[in-house]
Amino acid sequence: MVEFEEEKEIFLEHIRKSGLRRTGQRDLILEIFLKTEEHLTSEDLYWLVQKEDPSVGHTTVYRTLKLLTEAGLAREVRFGDNKTYYEHHYDHEHHDHLICTSCGKVVEFFSQQIEELQDSIAEQHGFKLSHHSLRMWGLCEMCSKSEADVSSVPPGAQPRVRVKTVIGGY
Repeated sequence: MVEFEEEKEIFLEHIRKSGLRRTGQRDLILEIFLKTEEHLTSEDLYWLVQKEDPSVGHTTVYRTLKLLTEAGLAREVRFGDNKTYYEHHYDHEHHDHLICTSCGKVVEFFSQQIEELQDSIAEQHGFKLSHHSLRMWGLCEMCSKSEADVSSVPPGAQPRVRVKTVIGGY
């Protein structure tokens, strides 16, 4: 059985419908993205692809990520560091994120209580939810041991965040 066969078929169908053709470079980018279970920027994915094929350009990686997102295979997420990350979306359960503002650790979690509360709030206000994203910032267990004050960011201000990446750690 071929790994990621269903995802590859979804991608091929999407690029056909978009009037594009299948290329070896797109196939490579798709394969590397699907094998990497991390939050990736386009730059992160570009460096991973470069290790396999130095002829692939950054624009090709970026455009392919956009195609993956349109096809429902990837999802854009933002953690407050002015970067766009991509994570697997197809056949992955919904989850939310905890982000450490000190070391950049990102923790994925699911809470049925939060889901129920969101549904209740939406209903109270006459909303029909299509999707949501919950991100919470603070200090992870390790960083909270070494830092005394979590509330160093004034209320309403954006926290300074450095998210760990696959390439280089930051």
